[in-house]
Amino acid sequence: MSGHTGPRLAAIIGWPASHSLSPVLHGYWLKKYGISGAYVPLSVRPEDFGECVAALARMEFAGASVTVPHKEAAFALSVGHDEDAIATGAVNTLVFDDAKIRGLNTDVNGFATAFAESFGEEAAKSAPAVILGAGGAARAVALALWRMGAPEIRIANRTRARAQTMRSALKDAPIEIVEWADWANAFEGAGLLVNATSLGLAGQPALEISLEKLPQAAVVADIVYNPLETNLLRAARARGHKTMDGLGMLMQQAVPAFAAWFRVEPQVTAGLRATLEKALTRG
Repeated sequence: MSGHTGPRLAAIIGWPASHSLSPVLHGYWLKKYGISGAYVPLSVRPEDFGECVAALARMEFAGASVTVPHKEAAFALSVGHDEDAIATGAVNTLVFDDAKIRGLNTDVNGFATAFAESFGEEAAKSAPAVILGAGGAARAVALALWRMGAPEIRIANRTRARAQTMRSALKDAPIEIVEWADWANAFEGAGLLVNATSLGLAGQPALEISLEKLPQAAVVADIVYNPLETNLLRAARARGHKTMDGLGMLMQQAVPAFAAWFRVEPQVTAGLRATLEKALTRG
């Protein structure tokens, strides 16, 4: 990349990538800061992921965002990982530096910043947290909550083996594995519930759970942002829980990625959020 002088290019790679708001987000910043560049969505099958990344690096892209289901594959093919990528075994941001592909995880700080803004950092310390899911995003959420002082993190995932892999990746974290069918028991005494699965995402199956056993004081977060108000958040609001939608984490995790590719540190603003909300209502 060092000798590259034309417009700077970046992409988001997912399967699919069409539902992603990231092109709107990065496009907003490119325009706002007057940068000559583009950010494009690429729907890439898991078996083609490595080939796609190699091709982008050869085409002088600055890097790429990585979303479901590629975050662990991105970790495997990148080098020069940052601390959070190593801790989670998942990469959501690739940076192409000359012949090297660096792998970063900006989800951890992205979630922590959004969480602190929504609920205050103290909210993580008061009682056990329940995380639904055990993929790359769930690992990032667990690491963020552990750093913020969560006394216990209960993981409920549809496949137990994946939850066990996650527990060994975050080996010092206070993680308890709960059977997926036992989520109601996991809610007892919890101070926080986070959906870190793709259930409830537009085009995916619904997240079928009842919040009956969740203490009234608990806060509820959903990392899904399309739709912005998921059934989980709607049910939580109806019960009087404080909630956080997925847009905060999306915006915050994008800041260091944009800075790495386009060499400008962007700001998360109300104007950016309004643009993303508008894009969501347009569908």
